[in-house]
Order: sequence, then structure tokens, then C-alpha cells
Amino acid sequence: MGILIVDDTDFDRNLLRSILLSAGYEIVGLASSGEEGIRQFQELDPSLVLLDLIMPDLNGIEVLRRIRIDRPDAKVMMCTSVGEETMVDLARRMGARGYVVKPYIADNLLSAVGKVIGPPSE
Repeated sequence: MGILIVDDTDFDRNLLRSILLSAGYEIVGLASSGEEGIRQFQELDPSLVLLDLIMPDLNGIEVLRRIRIDRPDAKVMMCTSVGEETMVDLARRMGARGYVVKPYIADNLLSAVGKVIGPPSE
């Protein structure tokens, strides 16, 4: 099992992927939309989903809701820009395990991921 990254921005998806791979985490999927993220979640059963809050088709809150219906114990972390605290609070109440703030700082991202799923397997 590994990490599924769901973000509509190529740059952010690739940056997250690069940081996590360089630390030794496995990336099992990259999704560019909420619908694609839900589909990949169901197919791949990742140990963690990094989920963008603001996307054009389905926002991260709706994707989180649908993921948690499928698997209530799913580990999901939200990716957010500064100023979206209300959405982050809602996501936490819905079961998100935490969040990382854009622009991504490698140490902060790796610390947050490590708290949710532990260190990368060797």
C-alpha cells in the first residue's frame, strides 16, 4: 500500500510526488480530479490519500465524504492554501487526519505524513 495524491494542478501533484518519493514513500496513484481520485481510491486501497480541497469537478470535502462512505477508517489528509481554515475545520470534523499547507515545505509535509502513517517502509 502507498499514497494516492489527488490534486487538479500538475505542479502540485508532481511536487508532492517528488518530495514523498525522495523520502522513501511509495506513490500508488496520481489523480487530477475528484472523480478520478474516488475511482483510484476504490481500485488501489491506498494507506493514505493526500487530497486537494479546491478542485473544479468535486471539491475535497465531497471526495472525503464519498471516500469515508466506502471506507470509514480511510486515512485522508487535506492539502490547502492559507485562508481555507473553515474548510479544513469541516474536513477534520468529517474525519480528515490532518492537513498540509501550500506552498509545500518538504519537512512539514514529511512530518505530517509521518504522524498519520509512520515512516516509509524500507
